[in-house]
Amino acid sequence: MTVTAAMVKELREATGVGMMDCKKALTEADGDMEVATKLLREKGLAAAAKKAGRIAAEGLSHVYINNDGVGVIVEVNSETDFVAKNAEFQEYVQNVAVQATNSSNEADMEAFYAENWHLDNSITVRDALSQMVAKIGENLTIRRFKKLVKGANGTLVSYIHSGGKVAVIIELNSEVSNDALAEAGRNLCMQIASMNPQFVTRDQVSEEFIKNEKEILVQQAMNDEKNAGKPQNILEKMVEGRLTKNLREMCLCEQEYVKDGDMSVKQYIDSVSKAVGNTVSVERFVRFETGEGIAKREENFADEVNKAMGIE
Repeated sequence: MTVTAAMVKELREATGVGMMDCKKALTEADGDMEVATKLLREKGLAAAAKKAGRIAAEGLSHVYINNDGVGVIVEVNSETDFVAKNAEFQEYVQNVAVQATNSSNEADMEAFYAENWHLDNSITVRDALSQMVAKIGENLTIRRFKKLVKGANGTLVSYIHSGGKVAVIIELNSEVSNDALAEAGRNLCMQIASMNPQFVTRDQVSEEFIKNEKEILVQQAMNDEKNAGKPQNILEKMVEGRLTKNLREMCLCEQEYVKDGDMSVKQYIDSVSKAVGNTVSVERFVRFETGEGIAKREENFADEVNKAMGIE
């Protein structure tokens, strides 16, 4: 039987599932609407579509580094933080990370969703996600991932904080790779997790970024009533001082080392170079904080309990 656009539209309106999945189901069901609906339910797609509008701002960030020197950091979101403790969900996030190591679609999540799932080539990444939604009972989303392929002298090290609330991966450059270097990498990852730098060194900060930061600080200084009547040259010195302080906090190597406040991160790295017997430098790092930037729904727990019990 020929599957028409009208049939696809009808099934989509009935189930909320995407057009392509509806077309596949109708084709497989030879145009039978009831059979197609059942197929979508069996795959978990219909359930997933109903949950898709819910806010997913919890979940896990995770790092996976394979034996070929490819590292991936991923964030998979759920509606509640309880799901992050679910062993099946944790295993699923690990498998998403493995999938991402062989993907080139980190800048196009829709293309990533369309890839064949590495554990079952008969389904897509999106299909596997929908099946997990059906099992977990919450809306889930693969929000983002970043892949790092280490260089000739690179060493990838990772750190996951608080069960996946924050994840960090770092690449260190050194001709010598040993336990001391791995320990240093972990310490630096912990620094990044705690202090959230945006750059490795001041050299990475663009002039445009500095200009924009300065404009913001100037406006803040002018809006502060405590600065009313102060000469322009004094305000400029204040802004320069604040800018220098902000850039020091934004640049990893200029930060105060959290495990030893008497030295900077740069001084710590220099001490690691001596211990390793070779120059050590930070090539790059990526930090994911689960749910950052997502507007979370504010709920009153007592109201939710009363609602569940039918109490107004």
